[in-house]
Amino acid sequence: MTKKTRELTNLSPKITDIQKKIIDQYAAANKTTKKQQIVLVGSSTTEIFPIETMQTENDLGLDYKIYNRGVRAMTTADLLKHMNTLIFDLEPSKVFINIGSNDMGFNISETELLSNYDEILTQIQTRLPHAKIYAMAYYPINTADDFGEEKQEHGKLFEYRSNKKYNAMSAKIKKIATQHGV
Repeated sequence: MTKKTRELTNLSPKITDIQKKIIDQYAAANKTTKKQQIVLVGSSTTEIFPIETMQTENDLGLDYKIYNRGVRAMTTADLLKHMNTLIFDLEPSKVFINIGSNDMGFNISETELLSNYDEILTQIQTRLPHAKIYAMAYYPINTADDFGEEKQEHGKLFEYRSNKKYNAMSAKIKKIATQHGV
């Protein structure tokens, strides 16, 4: 996590240790991956999707191996910092990206989020010109239910996150992706 993100979010410095551990595990796993496969990259929503376990435990009938490279609390700036480990080391033929929801939740400026997203797409297209890129829209969020957090935490959790904001940002990212031919 970047220093700026940590300052903006007031997240515990321990999250950077957790992120480093996850990224280090991915770096080690990348040494034995099959190239020209599929990678999912993003934040916690991606990280918790058990696609690798599903492939191992079930015959999904897929022609490709799917590698999950999601990292909790990751922002677009963090992804830019770790593109080699999370994407380029895998040399994927397809890249599915779901990043930016933490930028919004941490109140990182829209300008910075969109600029970073544009740079992510530019780098992938430059370094992996034959890879197909899929920019995923943000998932709807449930702001009403209690998830076990303190009452004051609930309001803080959704202070900058809303479905209206996510939908608007998805449309802006779609526009950037379209400009990139994605």
